[in-house]
Amino acid sequence: MNLMRLLRGDTDAPEWYDFPGGVHPPENKTQSLRGPIAEFPLQEEYVVPLNQHIGAVSVPVVEVGESVLTGQVIAEAAGFISAPAHAPTSGTVTAIEDRPVPHPSGLTTGCIIIRADGHDTWRPRTPWAHLQDHHHTDLLARIQNAGLTGLGGASFPTAVKLAADRNHVDTLIVNGTECEPYITADHALMRERPQQILRGIEVAHELYDFRRILIGVEDNKPDAVSALRRALTAIPAELEARIELRVFPTRYPSGGEKQLVYLLTGQEVPAGGLPTDLGMLCHNVGTLAALADAVFDDRPLISRITTLTGNQLPWQGNIEVRLGTDIRTILDWAGYQPDPNRAERIIMGGPMMGFALDQRQLPLVKATNCLLVPTEQELPTPPPAKPCIRCGQCEQVCPAGLLPQQLMWFAQSHEWDKAESHHLFDCIECGACAYVCPSHIPLVQYYRFAKGSIRREQAEHRQSERARLRFEARQARLEREAAEKEARRRQRAEAARARQAEQATTPTADSSPADPVAAAVARSKARKQASQSAAGRATATVSPGAPELTREQLSARLDSQRRRLEKAEAKLAAAAPEHQKAMETTVSKLREQIHKTEQQLADRPEREA
Repeated sequence: MNLMRLLRGDTDAPEWYDFPGGVHPPENKTQSLRGPIAEFPLQEEYVVPLNQHIGAVSVPVVEVGESVLTGQVIAEAAGFISAPAHAPTSGTVTAIEDRPVPHPSGLTTGCIIIRADGHDTWRPRTPWAHLQDHHHTDLLARIQNAGLTGLGGASFPTAVKLAADRNHVDTLIVNGTECEPYITADHALMRERPQQILRGIEVAHELYDFRRILIGVEDNKPDAVSALRRALTAIPAELEARIELRVFPTRYPSGGEKQLVYLLTGQEVPAGGLPTDLGMLCHNVGTLAALADAVFDDRPLISRITTLTGNQLPWQGNIEVRLGTDIRTILDWAGYQPDPNRAERIIMGGPMMGFALDQRQLPLVKATNCLLVPTEQELPTPPPAKPCIRCGQCEQVCPAGLLPQQLMWFAQSHEWDKAESHHLFDCIECGACAYVCPSHIPLVQYYRFAKGSIRREQAEHRQSERARLRFEARQARLEREAAEKEARRRQRAEAARARQAEQATTPTADSSPADPVAAAVARSKARKQASQSAAGRATATVSPGAPELTREQLSARLDSQRRRLEKAEAKLAAAAPEHQKAMETTVSKLREQIHKTEQQLADRPEREA
């Protein structure tokens, strides 16, 4: 082992270091490498999911009935960790609705459906000839607007990854391993388009000025290695001097990010950490090729190379296909004929880390690097799981140095805290443990279940914590407002006492009482006495001993009473049912008063005569 060479004190540094564990499943890669990358024809309809990446779901910026051009933004990023989506071809938006998408749980998500017009008319593009003519901020914005995500399977937004601290990162790790059986998309890309990968490396180097660039490729890809070496001779000497092409023995899962970092550098990414903690940045060769397209040619991520393989497909190979293409159409193009004697099984990804699709009518997404359609003889259905016999083989092949058996017990008993303490989240879900398990226990499914449960509990805890903080903030606000109100009350009381003290020390002959309460009582008594006096005067005017009214006074009273009657009758006509009885009483009294006044007025001339 090369690591042993270092321990013995050998002066020559090895080209690769040996990571623990790993397995050697059948590769099955030659079937899809017999020809060049094929161009998949344009289709009549494309379904573009809004959630093809890790992070926030993108937000549509088009409406139903709107015409779009190839490469046009149809959904914008909804946050820092997000990515926009683009129209894979020109046409018309026919719907924005939930559709099923490739997912282990068969979920649905929002999708933009585009009816192609067949012209594939591009939006205006502005290619860049020289990176040095543009600021780093503009370069990052161009990458973000292109909707790039990791094409190795993780689908993490590339712009976010390239926004890491430039003062801390000095090494670029280029992942050309593609260790998963059956998948050859990256292999075909390195073999046929190595210059495009190196142009993507040039873009990343422009941002970081890497001290060294390590390209890792397994030794089962000699034609890809030869193509990369030839392409390296045509790049600027300054950049070529920093690039090292490392070839190491084939073993699964050497393509894992942490395993590849250790293979090429001998440094171990800390538990729960990232390669950036070691000053390293990892990118897949497919991601770098898409990076070159986005920056130099202003071509957003609207297509990707996908492997079609499995003995149930008459045609096997690699195709470059537009995102949103119906998987059913792709398989029909490859000559797929379902076996009527067995259940249909289509796997997105490889046999180790891929998942079975619940139907064929699904859109191809940014993470679709392979469509595997095996026969039963080629990839038998796993038999029912048996009890664990504690053989320990899973621990021996784990590339992360974990205890798979113990993690399974914790997952079965829902002991999430113990699973976390045993570094559950360092599991890369490579499936090596399940591959060697003689009891056929689906170990990775247990780990995924445990991770999902822990994330769900953490999300619920964060939500309850936010609610608690909001409640405490409200209580603090109410207490603060109460304290401020009490302070204002005390301030007013102190001001009143100060005024009383001032009035007591400087009395005047005509001043009001020093006690404000006594002054208020005196004013109230005065108002009451004035009211009583007015009432007495009014009573005196109608008392029996009062002088009789003249004819002119009676006429004025009669006019006033008639006007009041008219108003009362108008209110009665517009009154609600519940108020009519009261208004009728008022009208009746007014009529009696008018009748009385009329009699007094009729008698007045006789008395005056």
